[in-house]
Amino acid sequence: MEIPVDDGIVLYTYWRSSAAYRVRIGLALKGLAFESRPVHLVREGGEQHQDAYRGLNPQQLVPTLLHDGHVLTQSLAILDYLEERFPQVPLLPADAAGRARVRALAQLVACDIHPINNLRVMQYLERDLQLPADARTQWTLHWMAEGFAAMETMLAASGETGTFCHGDRPGLADICLLPQMYNAHRFGLDLAPYPILRRIETACQQLDAFTGARPEKQIDAA
Repeated sequence: MEIPVDDGIVLYTYWRSSAAYRVRIGLALKGLAFESRPVHLVREGGEQHQDAYRGLNPQQLVPTLLHDGHVLTQSLAILDYLEERFPQVPLLPADAAGRARVRALAQLVACDIHPINNLRVMQYLERDLQLPADARTQWTLHWMAEGFAAMETMLAASGETGTFCHGDRPGLADICLLPQMYNAHRFGLDLAPYPILRRIETACQQLDAFTGARPEKQIDAA
């Protein structure tokens, strides 16, 4: 059941943005209603570069979240804000070591894999460095495989036997993992070497919070 928020939550999003996908999952897990305002990242050179949106987010990226008079950017910072403002359904464990572990897994994806594979990087490789499509795909697959191998090892080494990345409740690490798994399927990465990641993905896909946030379910999906 969604929780109506007095001052409303507005999310500037794009259907295929991994970062916006994370925030959609987080909002859904917390049961928070929000208004979706799509920003097309490709059409007419990218709506994120237009003056109106650049005034909200100088980085010209999505997501941007508006709530209670605040303009919030960067997906992990937005999720931290939601965690503090709406703690009823936690995305982080109660203990300090657990929170550090979950943050490390989340940042592995959000800081080390995703940024070097996102749209503006791909556009730079294509337009400025003039790399052909197969070279750009090889770049993407290499960095996803590097990150997934590390994450698989970290999950295996921890001895964690829960359903999700940390225990039996989905949280911040799962929120970051699922959009990257979507990208892995999209680009054709061989996921056979990552049985733990595949198991966690399957578990998350059983939950409405994850399936409803999928790119193809968004109002701006192409």
